[in-house]
Amino acid sequence: QAAATPDWLHTRGNQIVDASGKEVWLTGVNWFGFNASERVFHGLWSANMRTLTKGIADRGMNVVRVPISTQLLLEWKAGTFQKPNVNEYANPELAGLNSLQIFEKWLDMCEEYGLKVFLDVHSAEADNSGHVHPVWWKGDITTEDVYTGWEWAATRWKDDDTIVGADIKNEPHGTQGSTERAKWDGSTDKDNFKHFAQTASRKVLAINPNWLVFIEGVEVYPKPGVPWTSTGLTDYYGTWWGGNLRGVRDFPIDLGANQDQLVYSPHDYGPLVYDQKWFAGDFDRASLERDVWDPNWLYLHKENTAPLLIGEWGGFMDGGRNERWMVALRDLIADRRLSHTFWVLNPNSGDTGGLLGYDWATWDEEKYALLKPALWQQGGKFVGLDHDVPLGGVGSTTGISLSQATGTTPSPTATP
Repeated sequence: QAAATPDWLHTRGNQIVDASGKEVWLTGVNWFGFNASERVFHGLWSANMRTLTKGIADRGMNVVRVPISTQLLLEWKAGTFQKPNVNEYANPELAGLNSLQIFEKWLDMCEEYGLKVFLDVHSAEADNSGHVHPVWWKGDITTEDVYTGWEWAATRWKDDDTIVGADIKNEPHGTQGSTERAKWDGSTDKDNFKHFAQTASRKVLAINPNWLVFIEGVEVYPKPGVPWTSTGLTDYYGTWWGGNLRGVRDFPIDLGANQDQLVYSPHDYGPLVYDQKWFAGDFDRASLERDVWDPNWLYLHKENTAPLLIGEWGGFMDGGRNERWMVALRDLIADRRLSHTFWVLNPNSGDTGGLLGYDWATWDEEKYALLKPALWQQGGKFVGLDHDVPLGGVGSTTGISLSQATGTTPSPTATP
């Protein structure tokens, strides 16, 4: 049911704002599992879903990015369900429910705790390592299927403002010479992620014009004068999967009348995920900003083109280079109030670890302390994105609602 005050969001310049024009800050976390073969949040094999969800809200994360698969959306649409991996002793509320019913039960919990949600098509197939596939189609799953899945989701939750958006496709990637790779240009080619993401977004917004659409980058972008057909090793600028938004300058996403629902969403990681060339030597925030973040995506924020939401960042607390990267990005996020969803709640992310320990109950307090300055806080309380329900739920001692937050409703800035 619709909340008393609609919580839909849109954009203005490089900010995300509510219906009244008040700036909001999405500061959240990822929780994966619905994208995988289990087709349900990981951890429910031992932990209680309500406990984990309330913990997210109480600790000040105000939005959850939920990876799913196109295959799962199509199964839900068809009404075909595989038995989810849920410990019903630990989760009596979920006894006998299928994966869609569990997801919608969780949406009710999120509403109760003042949490917002957006969906991320992480992979074509329901597969724990599906994100490794470079493009949005695979096997029996076609590009048309991706559109169909998103249209079903946009229709089903059209009136539920607990879900505020759609991350069209996770980490499209691939390098020069790859058999299949995602490119970004002005064509309508099958492998042009820009065309696919724009088309999918328009289809979603035709059904639910209130959703934000989050569009990630690709992996490589050709240097000036170089065609996408080149296989020259030095002909491209490369970065993280989903992290290359250089193409927006030349080929911006056009959503027509719904342009103010567009958020660009890069991913960024540290040397323990992959030891990129910019981590050589004595890197710091200034060198990362100059060499990596500015040219690939931060320019969109600095030039007031569109808001950013860093959909994935995070990693192990190594007391060394990885942590140095994490603190640098955390400080950028906090200083510029960039929206973000931290990777990840789950302890079972092999190259990053998570905010929870392997018991799915204990929090990694050191890692949470690193994240905490990048969470939206006012007067010692965490700020939620629900106008009526404080973050953490009615009677919360740690959070407030969006209506309780002192408003920054700046006068509209002239479009440059």
